Amino acid sequence: MTTAAAPHDTGTGTGTGPGTGAGHDGPARTGGRARARTRARRLARHAGALAVLLVLLYPLVWLLATSLKPAEEVVTSLRLLPGRLEWSNYSTAMEGVSGVPVSRLLTNSLLISLGSVLGNVLSCALAAYAFARLRFRMRGVMFAFMVATMMLPHHAVLIPQYIIFNQLGMVDTYWPLILPKFLATEAFFVFLIVQFMRGLPRELDEAARIDGCGPFRIFWSVVLPLTRPALITTAIFTFIWTWNDFFTQLIYLFDPEKFTITLALRNFVDQSSTSAFGPMFAMSVVSLLPIVLFFFAFQRYLVQGMATSGLKG
Repeated sequence: MTTAAAPHDTGTGTGTGPGTGAGHDGPARTGGRARARTRARRLARHAGALAVLLVLLYPLVWLLATSLKPAEEVVTSLRLLPGRLEWSNYSTAMEGVSGVPVSRLLTNSLLISLGSVLGNVLSCALAAYAFARLRFRMRGVMFAFMVATMMLPHHAVLIPQYIIFNQLGMVDTYWPLILPKFLATEAFFVFLIVQFMRGLPRELDEAARIDGCGPFRIFWSVVLPLTRPALITTAIFTFIWTWNDFFTQLIYLFDPEKFTITLALRNFVDQSSTSAFGPMFAMSVVSLLPIVLFFFAFQRYLVQGMATSGLKG
């Protein structure tokens, strides 16, 4: 009986072993193929993102490379990298235009941009608070009219505005560029802040009102601190748009001493019969530095302001 039982036990073990092994190898191979496909898709996504990044960064790389090229190489050569580094382009650019140094041009641009940021943030926040949190007659009609102004072309109101500022004696000053920002004329930012404020709980206003706060105290102490992401978003876009503005500054500014960096770029080639492309591109690089620094300093607040629609928790 012992001899007969041994083959039976061996046969059972032999039949079970390979079957069990095949059962474990199948899911393992399937899991390995799934991981390989996931890894391939991840690599494809990274390669696509890298390709898009290279395309987006190419103009910036081209600008940096061209700012170091000699004047004759800018026009004739198709190579991206300069054959010879011309550092004198930057020294020529720093001399400015029409006897006005770049430091003065940057100061003028910074003054206009910061004044516009201050005016837009304060006035748009006040207007948005009125539309979002206060109750008054014809509020809906006024809000719809304000939103409708976003569809109005800027050139349609340019001539009436110029006539008004000319009669007030403000032409060739910075007032036409800064004063409208304090009057909540940017409907886009008012709408942005209104949508953010509507997401704040009204119980906060009621609690502050019970404590004796009036509308302005509620705005300053309760609503305004909670609206910081939207306000920072407004400040970033206002700074970038004002810094890059050319047409409005061209209309109102005549004195070279009051020129901004964008107006100086236009006059850089016009000041001589020769086309100084190298120094012009060098000044373009210098004009980009404040925007880049400003954006990197506040980019996390920009993302927060774009992604946040109310309070958390």
